[in-house]
Amino acid sequence: MSTTITPSKPASEQKIAIAQPNLLGEFLQETLAMTRRLFIQLQRRPSTLVAGIVQPLMWLILFGALFQNAPQGLFGNQVNYGQFLGAGVIVFTAFGGALNAGLPVMFDREFGFLNRLLVAPLASRFSIVMASAIFITTLSLIQTAAIIAMSAFLGSGLPSAIGLALVALIVLLLVVAVTALSLGLAFALPGHIELLAVIFVTNLPLLFASTALVPLSFMPTWLQVVATLNPLSYAIEPIRYLYLHPDWNFDSVIMHAPFGNVTLGGALLILVGLCAIALISVQPLMKRRLA
Repeated sequence: MSTTITPSKPASEQKIAIAQPNLLGEFLQETLAMTRRLFIQLQRRPSTLVAGIVQPLMWLILFGALFQNAPQGLFGNQVNYGQFLGAGVIVFTAFGGALNAGLPVMFDREFGFLNRLLVAPLASRFSIVMASAIFITTLSLIQTAAIIAMSAFLGSGLPSAIGLALVALIVLLLVVAVTALSLGLAFALPGHIELLAVIFVTNLPLLFASTALVPLSFMPTWLQVVATLNPLSYAIEPIRYLYLHPDWNFDSVIMHAPFGNVTLGGALLILVGLCAIALISVQPLMKRRLA
């Protein structure tokens, strides 16, 4: 009676076979731990969150009061400035928070903590980036919820449940795209001074060159062209349309741009494309920096 003996695998192959199924679990654990670290920092400095909620609410109240006597019909039939302004405040608040996403990573770089993470036996160093993205996205959604609640309290009403879900999706797409670009800048620029300079230079021009504060028809022709090239307008106008039109669909025209009409579905596709381009463009830089 013969017995066939199957040679056993080398110990190294056995370790690889055991380790591979755990890579995803380790990545999630690392991401959770780093995200928890950011929330612990926020818990120790709650003024950051409080200021991030109070500031857009002040914009909503003060700007709404400032332009409450604007000529009737300037912002649309039976639409007051508070109803018109809400979408701009939501988008600009989410944009500002996402633009600041690179600052914690930049400070970790300057204080040497990032170097400790890079030499640690991590399953994937992209957990560092993922943790920052989750943290900023969570804060942005909290701010958005506060602005929507205040808008409803001030009489601007609420979109339907599906409309609210679409608002959250629009904010999510914008935040992910801008967060990716901000994290890319955090790895590319030499220090936080340069990153802050980019943030200060970018913030207000993009605000005033969008439809956040006034309708497109109110602008001079050259600024209309600039505003329709501004990605913030493609997040503001869908949210504004969802607020002002209970009966909406993806073929609804939300903006009369100089080059043609923009539909709700078209604006969403532009935001998805922006998000994809941002994530793809910063990947090579992050791979080099995290290698």
